[in-house]
Amino acid sequence: MGVMTNTFAVPAADPATATTHFLARLSFETDVSDVYADLTARTPGLVVVDSRGTTAWGQGHLPGAVHLPTAEIAALAAEVVPAGSTVVTYCWGPGCNGATRAALEFARLGYPVKEMLGGYEYWVREGLPVMTDTGLTRRPADELTAPRSTISCDC
Repeated sequence: MGVMTNTFAVPAADPATATTHFLARLSFETDVSDVYADLTARTPGLVVVDSRGTTAWGQGHLPGAVHLPTAEIAALAAEVVPAGSTVVTYCWGPGCNGATRAALEFARLGYPVKEMLGGYEYWVREGLPVMTDTGLTRRPADELTAPRSTISCDC
């Protein structure tokens, strides 16, 4: 590569290092589409935790999620999350690290845990159903985040 470009200013990692890196990322993270598929399939052992406050929960949350604000995880996790479960945390969206803090709390308690990328924001933007105080609702998919004709980008 004789010509320097922005993309190659730092060379790509060798394939073995890249494999380790990307596998590690996937062990910590999941996405909205995969969580939706697993909640819809009622995957055993999956507990999706909304770590936002009470007002946010009431505004809307994932159907099937449990509400456990980050500050209450240490005290209440054992009551809310069955032993042997794998936890997926979410908060508002990519501009918020609340799901990361919640995942850290679950990890400290010994739970296998992943963070849902995109959070509640991308769940809604992808046109997936949300539960509100008035019942189940959904908005049209934002074509910048998901194809309007399907719930998945098919990636």
